[in-house]
Amino acid sequence: MAINIIRFLKIALLFLCIQANGQVKPWSENLITIPEKSNYQKTSTYADVMHFIEAIKSKSDLVHLEFMGKSKEGKDIPLIIMANPKISSPKEAKDSGKPIMYVQGNIHAGEVEGKEVLQQLMRDILLGKKKHLLDNQIIIFAPIYNTDSNDKMKKGRRPSQEDSPVEVGIRANSQGLDLNRDGIKMEAFETQGLIQNVLLKWDPEMLVDLHTTNGTWHGYGVTYAPSYHYAGEKAPYDFTWNTMLPSIVKSIDKNYGVKLGPYGGYSLRQGWPTKAIYTYNHHPRYIVNQMGLRNKVGILSEAFAHDRFYKRMDSTYGFVAEILEFTNINGRKMAAINAKAEQDAIANVKQNAGKIKKGVRYKMVPLEEKFTLRTYDYLPFVNEEGYTKHIRSGKIIEIPNVENYSKFEAKVSSTLPRGYFLPKAMKQIADHLKKQGVEVIELKKSKRAVGEVFVVKSLKNASRKFEGHYMAILEGEFVPKTRTFKKGDYWVDMAQPLSNLIFYMLEPQSDDGLVTWNFFDAYFKNKGISEKPVIYPVFKYYKLK
Repeated sequence: MAINIIRFLKIALLFLCIQANGQVKPWSENLITIPEKSNYQKTSTYADVMHFIEAIKSKSDLVHLEFMGKSKEGKDIPLIIMANPKISSPKEAKDSGKPIMYVQGNIHAGEVEGKEVLQQLMRDILLGKKKHLLDNQIIIFAPIYNTDSNDKMKKGRRPSQEDSPVEVGIRANSQGLDLNRDGIKMEAFETQGLIQNVLLKWDPEMLVDLHTTNGTWHGYGVTYAPSYHYAGEKAPYDFTWNTMLPSIVKSIDKNYGVKLGPYGGYSLRQGWPTKAIYTYNHHPRYIVNQMGLRNKVGILSEAFAHDRFYKRMDSTYGFVAEILEFTNINGRKMAAINAKAEQDAIANVKQNAGKIKKGVRYKMVPLEEKFTLRTYDYLPFVNEEGYTKHIRSGKIIEIPNVENYSKFEAKVSSTLPRGYFLPKAMKQIADHLKKQGVEVIELKKSKRAVGEVFVVKSLKNASRKFEGHYMAILEGEFVPKTRTFKKGDYWVDMAQPLSNLIFYMLEPQSDDGLVTWNFFDAYFKNKGISEKPVIYPVFKYYKLK
């Protein structure tokens, strides 16, 4: 009897010790997200997100709230800056020596996982088990980037999500624009706020953009992509693709049981088993891709649409958490790689202007190495007309030796200049470059330059509108020229950090530059492009006389 009592007391003591060491302090109700409260039937409104932010602000002294701008409907777009100790300005951040990492959700308001997960991570970083993530970095979250369209909720908006949650917002913003196609033209209030008040003001080393896929039945909880831009410096891409993402693939599987794979879709029209997947394109209109032209790291996160809402959230949470675990350890190394890429871009201009060519139009090609694709299987059957069709099974398989079309090769290249000149009549172009962070100098005295003009022989516009634009393509040729520019004209010296972005925006043959987005259409039409060749008004120079 005594032995049993002693054994019971030992077990009870052990249980109390376990409780004392492992017990989680319960959250207050205002720190429970809307999905958690609704059994994952609902997603947060804008007001819900703002109430959550205010609640967490009242409980933590490590958070600073500011706003990147206002939407068309007048909603403030919240930006949560988390640091230990607290910082409230970019100067304080720079003085701390810690790199800044930025993550945004809800760029498409029907893809709600990022919005919810960033609230959960704020809770865990500021008040819970992930406070260590602020040891070596400053973290900025924008949980509800597309504020207006978030609240335009309705059932059936995203069929691949099978009404999980029941109602979600719409893809475009309140101007009718896709915020993930606006990186070059900057027409959306949100894009202007992002570039001006996040990328330029806070200068993060990394941007992570949180999405949900539209339908491919791959076998991953999340798929990823780096910043695809081959007109940029290679080092940030190489580190992301070869070091960072492979490490996270392993750590998220170990710590969260989530399978990660490369972003891409396949078509059953090409047969089954599939032999290739295809990513999205390289254009810097996509903000993740633009990060490469800004000498920074960009990562696309795409939750698997066909998982239930709670599972998509769990997978996205794990991906963002493991990214931030990686950057907490490697952030300073990433900052050094990015800084060197910036210096390399400047040095390339100084040393090689007029000597080398860089791509301005690209085609998608496969990577050198094939990979094993994890995906749902498809069963063949013959229909009544005698054609072989395929129907998805519930079984996940692995297909070896699949090509991954996520590389881009130049199909048109142009000579790298030392810089560009614009006549003073092109003030709107100069102003747009400045909004992107480009240094543009208004001449106080004349400068004479040796370079080339692009003689435009035709301007072709697309027959269908895309994002409110009939996309433009120029045909023509470069002709050597020496020109003098006068007081009031604009000078863009390419020996500056954003040289690769400048090149892609101003080259007349670029597939995603200012020409593409109709910035010069009125000029060409006023000059009579339909009847005669017209000189592109941006002069490309190789040396000053």
